[in-house]
Amino acid sequence: MTGPLLPSAPPAKPWLKRHRWLLLRRFNQLGILAMFILPPVFGGSLVTGTLSSSMTLDILPLTDPLLLTQSMLSGGWPALTGIVGAGLVLMFYAVLGGRVFCSWVCPVNMLTDFAAWLRRRLGLRSGARLSRSLRWWLLGLVLLLPVVTGAMVWEYVNPVSMLHRGLIFGFGYAWLILAAVFLYDLLIVPRGWCGHLCPVGACYAAIGAAAPVHITALRRDQCDDCMDCFSICPEPQVIKPALKGAAVGRGPIIDSIDCTKCGRCVEVCDREVFGLALGRVRSDGFGAAPTVG
Repeated sequence: MTGPLLPSAPPAKPWLKRHRWLLLRRFNQLGILAMFILPPVFGGSLVTGTLSSSMTLDILPLTDPLLLTQSMLSGGWPALTGIVGAGLVLMFYAVLGGRVFCSWVCPVNMLTDFAAWLRRRLGLRSGARLSRSLRWWLLGLVLLLPVVTGAMVWEYVNPVSMLHRGLIFGFGYAWLILAAVFLYDLLIVPRGWCGHLCPVGACYAAIGAAAPVHITALRRDQCDDCMDCFSICPEPQVIKPALKGAAVGRGPIIDSIDCTKCGRCVEVCDREVFGLALGRVRSDGFGAAPTVG
Protein backbone atom coordinates (compact mmCIF):
# COMPACT_ATOMS: atom_id res chain seq x y z
CA MET A 1 0.00 0.00 0.00
CA THR A 2 1.48 3.36 -0.98
CA GLY A 3 1.20 6.71 0.70
CA PRO A 4 -0.56 9.76 -0.72
CA LEU A 5 0.77 10.91 -4.03
CA LEU A 6 2.00 14.43 -4.51
CA PRO A 7 0.25 16.44 -7.19
CA SER A 8 1.98 16.69 -10.54
CA ALA A 9 4.96 18.99 -10.64
CA PRO A 10 4.03 22.65 -11.13
CA PRO A 11 5.56 24.55 -14.04
CA ALA A 12 8.91 26.16 -13.36
CA LYS A 13 8.72 29.73 -12.18
CA PRO A 14 9.58 32.55 -14.59
CA TRP A 15 13.18 33.73 -14.32
CA LEU A 16 12.27 37.01 -12.63
CA LYS A 17 10.16 35.35 -9.96
CA ARG A 18 12.89 32.76 -9.39
CA HIS A 19 15.46 35.49 -8.76
CA ARG A 20 13.45 38.34 -7.24
CA TRP A 21 14.99 38.12 -3.77
CA LEU A 22 18.48 37.81 -5.25
CA LEU A 23 17.92 40.91 -7.39
CA LEU A 24 16.62 42.86 -4.39
CA ARG A 25 19.68 41.84 -2.38
CA ARG A 26 22.06 42.97 -5.12
CA PHE A 27 20.16 46.25 -5.49
CA ASN A 28 20.49 46.83 -1.74
CA GLN A 29 24.17 45.87 -1.57
CA LEU A 30 25.15 47.95 -4.60
CA GLY A 31 22.90 50.80 -3.52
CA ILE A 32 24.64 51.02 -0.16
CA LEU A 33 28.03 51.13 -1.88
CA ALA A 34 26.74 53.78 -4.28
CA MET A 35 25.67 56.03 -1.40
CA PHE A 36 29.29 56.12 -0.25
CA ILE A 37 30.99 56.30 -3.64
CA LEU A 38 28.86 58.36 -6.02
CA PRO A 39 28.08 61.63 -4.16
CA PRO A 40 31.77 62.63 -3.71
CA VAL A 41 32.30 62.05 -7.44
CA PHE A 42 29.72 64.75 -8.15
CA GLY A 43 30.91 67.07 -5.41
CA GLY A 44 28.33 66.11 -2.78
CA SER A 45 28.21 64.02 0.37
CA LEU A 46 25.41 61.66 1.33
CA VAL A 47 27.21 59.17 3.57
CA THR A 48 30.68 59.65 5.02
CA GLY A 49 32.90 56.96 6.50
CA THR A 50 32.67 53.24 5.74
CA LEU A 51 30.39 50.33 6.56
CA SER A 52 32.19 49.99 9.88
CA SER A 53 31.36 53.52 10.99
CA SER A 54 29.40 56.09 9.01
CA MET A 55 27.36 59.27 9.21
CA THR A 56 24.38 59.81 6.90
CA LEU A 57 23.36 63.38 6.05
CA ASP A 58 25.37 64.52 9.08
CA ILE A 59 22.61 63.35 11.43
CA LEU A 60 22.40 59.52 11.38
CA PRO A 61 25.38 57.66 12.87
CA LEU A 62 25.76 53.92 12.25
CA THR A 63 28.50 51.86 13.87
CA ASP A 64 29.41 48.22 13.60
CA PRO A 65 28.89 46.78 17.12
CA LEU A 66 31.90 44.48 16.71
CA LEU A 67 34.10 47.45 15.83
CA LEU A 68 32.84 49.40 18.85
CA THR A 69 33.45 46.43 21.16
CA GLN A 70 37.00 46.01 19.86
CA SER A 71 37.66 49.70 20.40
CA MET A 72 36.47 49.53 23.99
CA LEU A 73 38.42 46.35 24.72
CA SER A 74 41.59 47.96 23.36
CA GLY A 75 41.25 50.76 25.91
CA GLY A 76 39.62 53.44 23.81
CA TRP A 77 36.36 55.07 24.84
CA PRO A 78 34.13 55.73 21.83
CA ALA A 79 32.44 59.02 21.06
CA LEU A 80 28.75 59.40 21.83
CA THR A 81 27.91 59.16 18.13
CA GLY A 82 29.65 55.78 18.01
CA ILE A 83 27.61 54.46 20.92
CA VAL A 84 24.36 55.77 19.44
CA GLY A 85 25.27 54.33 16.04
CA ALA A 86 25.99 50.90 17.48
CA GLY A 87 22.72 50.99 19.42
CA LEU A 88 20.75 51.73 16.25
CA VAL A 89 22.44 48.87 14.40
CA LEU A 90 21.81 46.50 17.31
CA MET A 91 18.11 47.33 17.41
CA PHE A 92 17.71 46.99 13.65
CA TYR A 93 19.31 43.54 13.39
CA ALA A 94 17.79 42.32 16.64
CA VAL A 95 14.41 42.67 14.92
CA LEU A 96 15.22 41.42 11.42
CA GLY A 97 17.83 38.83 12.35
CA GLY A 98 21.52 39.57 12.55
CA ARG A 99 22.60 37.57 9.53
CA VAL A 100 20.41 39.71 7.32
CA PHE A 101 23.57 41.84 7.34
CA CYS A 102 25.48 38.96 5.73
CA SER A 103 23.12 38.44 2.80
CA TRP A 104 21.60 41.91 2.26
CA VAL A 105 24.38 44.36 3.21
CA CYS A 106 27.85 42.78 3.33
CA PRO A 107 29.74 43.38 0.04
CA VAL A 108 31.84 40.24 0.53
CA ASN A 109 28.61 38.25 0.10
CA MET A 110 28.65 39.13 -3.61
CA LEU A 111 32.14 37.66 -3.88
CA THR A 112 31.32 34.44 -2.02
CA ASP A 113 28.02 34.04 -3.87
CA PHE A 114 29.95 34.28 -7.14
CA ALA A 115 32.37 31.59 -5.92
CA ALA A 116 29.42 29.34 -5.01
CA TRP A 117 27.79 29.95 -8.41
CA LEU A 118 31.06 29.15 -10.17
CA ARG A 119 31.44 25.94 -8.17
CA ARG A 120 28.01 24.83 -9.36
CA ARG A 121 28.75 25.80 -12.96
CA LEU A 122 32.08 23.95 -12.97
CA GLY A 123 30.64 20.95 -11.14
CA LEU A 124 33.17 21.15 -8.29
CA ARG A 125 31.81 18.77 -5.68
CA SER A 126 34.75 17.91 -3.49
CA GLY A 127 35.97 20.09 -0.69
CA ALA A 128 37.43 20.07 2.79
CA ARG A 129 35.14 19.92 5.81
CA LEU A 130 35.30 22.38 8.68
CA SER A 131 33.24 22.75 11.81
CA ARG A 132 30.79 25.63 11.62
CA SER A 133 31.56 26.39 15.26
CA LEU A 134 35.00 27.57 14.18
CA ARG A 135 33.65 31.07 13.47
CA TRP A 136 32.61 31.36 17.12
CA TRP A 137 36.15 30.55 18.24
CA LEU A 138 37.46 33.16 15.81
CA LEU A 139 35.00 35.69 17.17
CA GLY A 140 36.36 35.00 20.65
CA LEU A 141 39.89 35.52 19.33
CA VAL A 142 38.87 38.80 17.67
CA LEU A 143 37.61 40.03 21.05
CA LEU A 144 40.65 38.73 22.95
CA LEU A 145 43.31 40.32 20.76
CA PRO A 146 42.44 43.95 21.65
CA VAL A 147 42.71 43.10 25.34
CA VAL A 148 46.13 41.49 24.85
CA THR A 149 47.62 43.86 22.28
CA GLY A 150 45.76 47.13 22.86
CA ALA A 151 44.96 47.28 19.14
CA MET A 152 42.01 46.30 16.96
CA VAL A 153 44.03 43.61 15.20
CA TRP A 154 41.11 42.12 13.29
CA GLU A 155 40.45 45.34 11.40
CA TYR A 156 43.82 45.04 9.66
CA VAL A 157 42.63 41.90 7.85
CA ASN A 158 38.81 42.10 8.00
CA PRO A 159 37.67 41.39 4.39
CA VAL A 160 34.35 43.17 4.96
CA SER A 161 35.82 46.53 5.91
CA MET A 162 38.79 46.11 3.55
CA LEU A 163 36.55 45.60 0.51
CA HIS A 164 34.45 48.61 1.39
CA ARG A 165 37.45 50.84 2.13
CA GLY A 166 39.15 49.59 -1.02
CA LEU A 167 36.25 50.61 -3.24
CA ILE A 168 36.34 54.12 -1.77
CA PHE A 169 40.02 54.78 -1.06
CA GLY A 170 41.92 52.17 -3.12
CA PHE A 171 42.67 48.53 -2.45
CA GLY A 172 46.40 48.10 -1.87
CA TYR A 173 47.07 44.67 -0.39
CA ALA A 174 43.34 44.15 0.21
CA TRP A 175 43.20 42.44 -3.20
CA LEU A 176 45.29 39.59 -1.78
CA ILE A 177 42.93 38.97 1.12
CA LEU A 178 39.82 39.16 -1.05
CA ALA A 179 41.36 36.85 -3.65
CA ALA A 180 42.20 34.40 -0.87
CA VAL A 181 38.56 34.43 0.34
CA PHE A 182 37.30 33.83 -3.21
CA LEU A 183 39.73 30.98 -3.96
CA TYR A 184 39.14 29.44 -0.54
CA ASP A 185 35.39 29.25 -1.22
CA LEU A 186 35.85 28.12 -4.81
CA LEU A 187 38.51 25.44 -4.41
CA ILE A 188 38.82 24.40 -0.78
CA VAL A 189 35.66 24.66 1.36
CA PRO A 190 32.22 25.32 -0.18
CA ARG A 191 30.79 28.48 1.43
CA GLY A 192 33.89 28.30 3.59
CA TRP A 193 34.31 31.93 4.56
CA CYS A 194 30.77 33.01 5.42
CA GLY A 195 29.62 29.60 6.59
CA HIS A 196 32.58 28.52 8.69
CA LEU A 197 35.05 31.30 9.45
CA CYS A 198 33.71 34.85 9.37
CA PRO A 199 33.59 36.28 12.93
CA VAL A 200 31.53 39.25 11.70
CA GLY A 201 28.77 36.84 10.67
CA ALA A 202 29.01 35.11 14.04
CA CYS A 203 28.63 38.45 15.82
CA TYR A 204 25.52 39.37 13.84
CA ALA A 205 24.10 35.88 14.33
CA ALA A 206 24.30 36.45 18.10
CA ILE A 207 22.70 39.89 17.76
CA GLY A 208 19.69 38.42 15.95
CA ALA A 209 19.26 35.33 18.11
CA ALA A 210 15.77 36.36 19.29
CA ALA A 211 14.60 38.08 16.09
CA PRO A 212 10.88 37.62 15.31
CA VAL A 213 11.36 37.44 11.50
CA HIS A 214 11.85 33.95 10.07
CA ILE A 215 11.74 31.87 6.93
CA THR A 216 9.15 29.10 7.24
CA ALA A 217 8.52 25.85 5.38
CA LEU A 218 4.79 26.23 5.94
CA ARG A 219 3.81 24.04 2.95
CA ARG A 220 6.38 21.35 3.67
CA ASP A 221 3.84 18.62 2.90
CA GLN A 222 4.14 19.77 -0.73
CA CYS A 223 7.90 19.11 -0.84
CA ASP A 224 8.94 16.67 -3.59
CA ASP A 225 12.57 16.34 -2.41
CA CYS A 226 13.99 18.07 -5.48
CA MET A 227 16.82 19.44 -3.25
CA ASP A 228 16.87 22.83 -5.01
CA CYS A 229 16.66 24.64 -1.67
CA PHE A 230 19.55 22.65 -0.19
CA SER A 231 21.79 23.22 -3.21
CA ILE A 232 21.22 27.00 -3.26
CA CYS A 233 21.16 27.76 0.49
CA PRO A 234 24.39 29.21 1.96
CA GLU A 235 23.56 27.47 5.29
CA PRO A 236 21.75 24.28 4.15
CA GLN A 237 21.91 22.67 7.59
CA VAL A 238 19.19 25.07 8.80
CA ILE A 239 16.57 23.75 6.35
CA LYS A 240 16.19 20.08 7.31
CA PRO A 241 14.75 20.53 10.85
CA ALA A 242 11.97 22.77 9.53
CA LEU A 243 11.36 20.88 6.30
CA LYS A 244 11.60 17.31 7.60
CA GLY A 245 10.95 17.67 11.33
CA ALA A 246 7.21 16.97 11.46
CA ALA A 247 7.76 13.37 12.56
CA VAL A 248 9.63 14.51 15.67
CA GLY A 249 7.35 17.45 16.44
CA ARG A 250 9.47 20.19 14.92
CA GLY A 251 7.59 23.13 13.52
CA PRO A 252 8.09 24.53 10.03
CA ILE A 253 9.95 27.64 11.23
CA ILE A 254 13.64 27.95 10.35
CA ASP A 255 14.67 29.24 13.74
CA SER A 256 18.45 28.75 13.51
CA ILE A 257 20.53 31.88 14.07
CA ASP A 258 22.66 30.75 11.11
CA CYS A 259 19.85 31.48 8.62
CA THR A 260 20.82 34.54 6.56
CA LYS A 261 17.24 35.15 5.35
CA CYS A 262 18.59 35.52 1.84
CA GLY A 263 15.29 34.16 0.49
CA ARG A 264 16.86 31.85 -2.08
CA CYS A 265 14.91 28.84 -0.78
CA VAL A 266 11.68 30.84 -1.18
CA GLU A 267 12.26 31.77 -4.79
CA VAL A 268 13.78 28.56 -6.20
CA CYS A 269 11.03 26.28 -4.88
CA ASP A 270 8.44 25.66 -7.62
CA ARG A 271 6.04 24.19 -5.05
CA GLU A 272 6.01 27.37 -2.95
CA VAL A 273 7.01 25.45 0.18
CA PHE A 274 8.77 28.41 1.83
CA GLY A 275 7.65 31.86 2.88
CA LEU A 276 8.35 34.65 5.34
CA ALA A 277 6.96 34.49 8.87
CA LEU A 278 6.62 37.04 11.66
CA GLY A 279 6.20 36.12 15.31
CA ARG A 280 7.87 34.56 18.31
CA VAL A 281 9.02 30.96 18.03
CA ARG A 282 8.43 28.44 20.81
CA SER A 283 11.00 25.81 21.71
CA ASP A 284 9.26 23.29 19.44
CA GLY A 285 9.61 25.60 16.44
CA PHE A 286 5.94 26.62 16.23
CA GLY A 287 4.44 29.97 17.04
CA ALA A 288 5.12 32.28 14.09
CA ALA A 289 2.43 33.34 11.67
CA PRO A 290 3.27 33.34 7.95
CA THR A 291 2.89 36.72 6.29
CA VAL A 292 4.62 36.66 2.90
CA GLY A 293 4.90 33.85 0.37
